[in-house]
Amino acid sequence: MNDKRIKDIYCSNCGAPAAFDIVRQEYHCNNCGSALAVDDAIRQKQGYRSLRQAHLKNEQRQYRLFHSVCGGCGAQVVFGEKEALASCPYCGRAMVRTDYLAEQEFPESVIPFVITGKEAAAALESWCRKNRSTKEAKLLSKLTDRLNGCYLPYELIQGPVHMKACRMDGFRSYQCEGDVIAEFVNRSSHLDNLLLDGMEPFDVDQMTEFEFGYIAGHHVRINDLNEGELIKRIERETGRSYKPFICKVLETDAAEIDSDVSSLIRLPVLLPVYYICEGELMAAVNGQTGKVSVRSLKDSHYYFLPWWLNAILSTTAVTGILLLVFRLFGMDFNMSMMLCGILALFFIIVFLCMFSDEVHNRFAVVSGKKIFTSGETVFTRKFGELVPSETILKRKIREPVFFETLDGVRQPVVLKFVTPVRILRLIVGSVIVLFLPVIVALFLNGFDFARLDLAGSAVWFCIVVPLYPVVLLKYGIVELHDNPWIYKISENGKLKRWKKKADPDEVKEIAKMVLKALFIPPVSLAVWFGIFAFITMCWLTAFGMS
Repeated sequence: MNDKRIKDIYCSNCGAPAAFDIVRQEYHCNNCGSALAVDDAIRQKQGYRSLRQAHLKNEQRQYRLFHSVCGGCGAQVVFGEKEALASCPYCGRAMVRTDYLAEQEFPESVIPFVITGKEAAAALESWCRKNRSTKEAKLLSKLTDRLNGCYLPYELIQGPVHMKACRMDGFRSYQCEGDVIAEFVNRSSHLDNLLLDGMEPFDVDQMTEFEFGYIAGHHVRINDLNEGELIKRIERETGRSYKPFICKVLETDAAEIDSDVSSLIRLPVLLPVYYICEGELMAAVNGQTGKVSVRSLKDSHYYFLPWWLNAILSTTAVTGILLLVFRLFGMDFNMSMMLCGILALFFIIVFLCMFSDEVHNRFAVVSGKKIFTSGETVFTRKFGELVPSETILKRKIREPVFFETLDGVRQPVVLKFVTPVRILRLIVGSVIVLFLPVIVALFLNGFDFARLDLAGSAVWFCIVVPLYPVVLLKYGIVELHDNPWIYKISENGKLKRWKKKADPDEVKEIAKMVLKALFIPPVSLAVWFGIFAFITMCWLTAFGMS
């Protein structure tokens, strides 16, 4: 049984379901075309929740509930009058049974258990058989009868999320908007959040209004995450959900995302979970779909190196490869070492500049436990039997839309960073800079290649060849990453590239700087000397040294 009233937003004009429009940043009714503001949608759900809470308070008087707090892990569990809870379902310690305080409220919505305890144990046993070579499977195969069925507190989030994203090696941030269709965030502080994430997603269409009959025979974990911690978790999980999309647009795996979730619609809900915790051994089975999640016993270690050490290691690797190549082609060992030493000085400069944008990196070892799952297969009940479902549940997140303020107006855009045209321009520009005196010399001598004397540009090559790769890495690549081509999205969906108009004030400022460099000493003296030296090099290259 499902009840779409719980999560759907309805048009205030005709009552039809309304969908969120990322571009317009409002809910839009496809039936009558009316719009509903985000704040009005939030108030709509607050009104629904108020009615459900009043109903539950009235119904709760008919049930005698008890409450236990574990002195070991801090778990707070609610259960019925006829249920005997002698030990904590999470850590096994004894728990004291006390009357449950009526002023504490249950969530208004629930996804009921579909999987029985025996079926959950069978699902975990199946995982153990398929992964019998692991230590976790060997231990869990003896403990499947200790799975505890429990309703855990979650927050259903949906609606708009505002994000600011940036590349870790860049200097510019980008605004993007997303629409979370239906995501669940765990509201318990003592359970392993990554383990619980591993058994998701749930089928939100099976969510229904909470009634006390649903908790008969099952324990209910009480929400113990305060509002501030919950907001941080929602921000972290929405950012993690959107990261693959944003990294694809920014063309990097190293992106930072700052999420603003203040416009989300949030609804507390109880979700069905079978859980086992024996010290460091933890496993969970989704009580709706049967998906298994197991936490590894051993920590996995991830190493982060400081930027300067990355540069040294890269230089060592490249130099070592060159030495091997020189020796394979028969070069003398001493000559190979001398040549590699000279090249190493060049490479160290290049790599230091390449990695210098990562100055925030420090040497660190980060530990974390891997999460094993039973895969994407989920189960459903047909004619009383549990069978694999043909439907694969996926997290429901729409791709984000990026926005830029263009000519004073905030507009949806498409960003393109590394394109074939931009790369070609960068290559052509690099060739022109490297051979600029030669190119000018050819124009001077009428493209008489026979008279061309490259020795006249020796000083230019000595200066530019070592420095230009550094400049290219520091500014050319940054130009690609921090100044993307921006395309406006028209109403018919076509893209049109937007080009920034020249700012008269900026043009004047640049003109002033040029004039100062040309005519105000002492800088002008160095500038004119450089111009004279360049012209001389071009002349000598064009007509020879004699």
